[in-house]
Amino acid sequence: MPEPTRATWRKSSYSGNTSPNCVEVADRSGFVLVRDSKLGAASPILTVTTAQWHALLTAIQANDLGA
Repeated sequence: MPEPTRATWRKSSYSGNTSPNCVEVADRSGFVLVRDSKLGAASPILTVTTAQWHALLTAIQANDLGA
């Protein structure tokens, strides 16, 4: 599993620099790490493969989340 302490976290440009209500993501060795920006380093981290992340983004863009 990737080491989250060495990750470079980034927020979506859509959230703006002042919004604390968003997620941050980081790419690490074939994985994507996701955390809550409000909690920063104290946030639990969701880890998915790059393929899973791309599948999620594709489903979001297609509005096909199966709900």
